[in-house]
Amino acid sequence: MDTIFILLMVLIMIASVLLVIVVMAQNPKGGGLSSTFGGASSAQFGVQRTNDFMEKATWTLGATIIVLILLSVVITGKPSAAAPVQVPAKKEAPAKQSATPSSTTVPAQNPTPAPTK
Repeated sequence: MDTIFILLMVLIMIASVLLVIVVMAQNPKGGGLSSTFGGASSAQFGVQRTNDFMEKATWTLGATIIVLILLSVVITGKPSAAAPVQVPAKKEAPAKQSATPSSTTVPAQNPTPAPTK
């Protein structure tokens, strides 16, 4: 069970790093990699498709991370509290108590002698 959890965590980390790289490569103004290769006229040579690939990669990696996280929760999850587990009762005899008390009380004695005249 631990190896499956470790494998899923490694896959989630790889997908997360790839998602960060893809998002950082995009430019919010529509530039990004397409402006690096094509400049202002990005319609030439089919560089406009770079934005489509980056957007699809972003959505795909995000969905992959969500699926892997849900899969890891389902596989490695603990049983729910709705089905309590029956614990067998212990079959031990109670501890025996001794008949004599463990502590005895001794009356206090006055150690000072009576004064003499």
